[in-house]
Amino acid sequence: MFDATPFFKQADLAKALDHWPKLADSAPGDYAQYAKDLGAVAEAHYKRALDTALEQTKKNLATSSAIASAWANPMLGRYWFEYLVDAAQRSVLFTDAMRQRANYFVEHEEGSDKTVLSWEHELILDGTKLARPVNYSLVQIVPPKGVEIRHDGRPYIIIDPRAGHGSGIGGFKDASQVGAAIHQGHPTYFVTFSRLPVPGQTLADVTAAEADFVREVRRRHPDAPKPVLIGNCQGGWAAMLLAATNPDITGPVVANGSPLSYWAGEKGKNPMRYLGGLVGGTPIVKFLADLGDGQFDGAHLVFNFERLSPSNTWWGKYYNLWDKVDTEVPRFVGFERWWGSFFYMTRDEISWIVENLFVGNRLGRGTANLNERTHVDLRDINSPVIIFASHGDNITPPQQALGWIPDHYRDVEEIRARGQRILYTLHENVGHLGIFVASSVAKKEHDQIVSTLKAIEALAPGLYEMVITDEVGEGIHKQFKVAFAERTIEQVIEQSGGDDSDRPFAAVARLSELSSEVYELTMRPFVRALANETNAQVLAHTNPMRLQRWVQSDRNPLMPAVKDLADEVRKQRQPAADDNPFREMERFGAALVSQWWDGMRDLQNALIEWNFHLLWGAPPMQRLGEGLDRTISQAPREDLRTLTSVQDALDRIEHGDFADGLIRMLIFLAHSRKEVRRSRLERSNQMLLSTEPFASMKPKARTRLIHKESLIVGYEPEAALAALPRLIVSPEERQRALALCEEIAGPREEMSPETLEMLNRLALALGENPLDRASTPEDLRKIA
Repeated sequence: MFDATPFFKQADLAKALDHWPKLADSAPGDYAQYAKDLGAVAEAHYKRALDTALEQTKKNLATSSAIASAWANPMLGRYWFEYLVDAAQRSVLFTDAMRQRANYFVEHEEGSDKTVLSWEHELILDGTKLARPVNYSLVQIVPPKGVEIRHDGRPYIIIDPRAGHGSGIGGFKDASQVGAAIHQGHPTYFVTFSRLPVPGQTLADVTAAEADFVREVRRRHPDAPKPVLIGNCQGGWAAMLLAATNPDITGPVVANGSPLSYWAGEKGKNPMRYLGGLVGGTPIVKFLADLGDGQFDGAHLVFNFERLSPSNTWWGKYYNLWDKVDTEVPRFVGFERWWGSFFYMTRDEISWIVENLFVGNRLGRGTANLNERTHVDLRDINSPVIIFASHGDNITPPQQALGWIPDHYRDVEEIRARGQRILYTLHENVGHLGIFVASSVAKKEHDQIVSTLKAIEALAPGLYEMVITDEVGEGIHKQFKVAFAERTIEQVIEQSGGDDSDRPFAAVARLSELSSEVYELTMRPFVRALANETNAQVLAHTNPMRLQRWVQSDRNPLMPAVKDLADEVRKQRQPAADDNPFREMERFGAALVSQWWDGMRDLQNALIEWNFHLLWGAPPMQRLGEGLDRTISQAPREDLRTLTSVQDALDRIEHGDFADGLIRMLIFLAHSRKEVRRSRLERSNQMLLSTEPFASMKPKARTRLIHKESLIVGYEPEAALAALPRLIVSPEERQRALALCEEIAGPREEMSPETLEMLNRLALALGENPLDRASTPEDLRKIA
């Protein structure tokens, strides 16, 4: 019998949580696991909130003791006067900063299409003039003075997120994704979009327009490799959609902080993924779009982001401006110009996004259709994919960025069989926006990704972690070591933090589909009859996200005078010293306010997740989602040897020439190391580009050759090794092949024992003397 008495007798919450699993065991049937899940959610949030509170309290106590000793200072009266003058002046400068922010907002609302791109650029293609018009455009970044662009260098196309904000954040400053590409001599393009969509445009139209952009870039650079697509956040899944539906025109895809598997996550974290289940799924989005006369206001999305961190939204960023108002204004106003400029989507666009990503997770499950005739399968991407995620990202955690891999592939063997190269890199703590805008990230991860992509085609198919470590130097002279370590899908799941059950999310998706149909048939005709452009404008302008900015702008008759007053204050500025005890007390009070807001955040997150699992984790509700939680990888296992590409490769084990044999040898070496250093990859790529017979091959032919030999080595390693003498026949060619392998793997003193052993095995297979003179043929035969 389910007895809750022991639980309610516990006065201490920690003891109650410890007792909960025993209590849950007494629940009947499936409800025992249901109760355990609820307890696990409560415990995870309790421990996290407790750890955060203790850490902040220690800092506050250290600060309070320093402040207490300052009150004995005989100069206290003078410090008080200095503080009052400083605070009054900061108040004026703070108000002027808010006025500047609001004026940018008004300029945007009145029709300005300026982006926050800090780079000079020129329009290449206007999407409104395409056969399927959209509000997107393609611009080319004009290289700054002193930067030379290689016309035959691989072009880069950067796609920013359209998640309520405008475009340009990927080129917000010099140390950015644009800077990383253009300073290495690559032609760099940017996909921008305007505030209002073209009436009736769909995600299929947008994808078609982006495909036209790629074709135009390829036309402008006919001698260059296929363009790299860099997608930020929602721009990442847009790039993946483009590559999956147009695999013939796109080069490598880099997805930064992109939610590709939205159900994935860890209990006690990632509260944003639960919001769809608490607001009823898709109908609320369609309702808001209908009220907006067919347009969905991006301010709603921005508000969802802001509520994740109320401490920063309602206090932290404003106090930081107030505290450092003499230096912080340009950064604050520049960022808020992007953050507070709200963009719209059509009803069809936001409905597709919610149904296929946020609630339905169809893209991650492999069941998304771009339109009635176009199915989207991420396995159709035949270019390398690089995923950049961070454990500090509370909007797109690593599980959501990487979860599509185990959802689409059973194991690494299938990835190799399909000729795919998937790379990922994980940051320890940078936040979501930091992935795109942090200078430290741009100088490290993005710069190394750009460097790596120069030679990415030389990498054999498989799943790799891109490991970036500091090597030598400081500041701008710092050099990084990059290696590509082979990983299994199980290792990816473990590194990303694990994943919980998707059954509750499947139940949400199922009910969302049903309730969406009910809304379309019942309420929507009445909502559409009541909605019009005037009503939509009133709703938009009275949105709190906009209203505060209207009031703070020069449209308010009281605000223009603030500018003149701020100019006078700057001339007579008298900042208080940092060690002023009243300044220290102010910062102490600000820390207490931040701690209170963080407590509210922890309580909010706990309630969101608890209520979600309370409602959707119940056994009857989970039955509702049966069938929808299945992924491609859970379908009946496919015999990969039956794939045409595998059969064709295995039929050619003993057929080929010097090129086939050398590539096979290099793949053997790569497998022996379990990782590939970027320096070796670059040497391999240089060999492919400058050495015959590879230099005269087309890039696609080289890629196919690497794929074919990877399949042969993967499925029949012994037969592949034994067949080498039939591919590389003459003694001269065999010696040349071994020399090239040693050059790429070397120098010899830096080779691992496994690499040296494999070189010896290859030499023995070719009938040559082993490179390691200390090893005898008999020893190598034993190893073989």
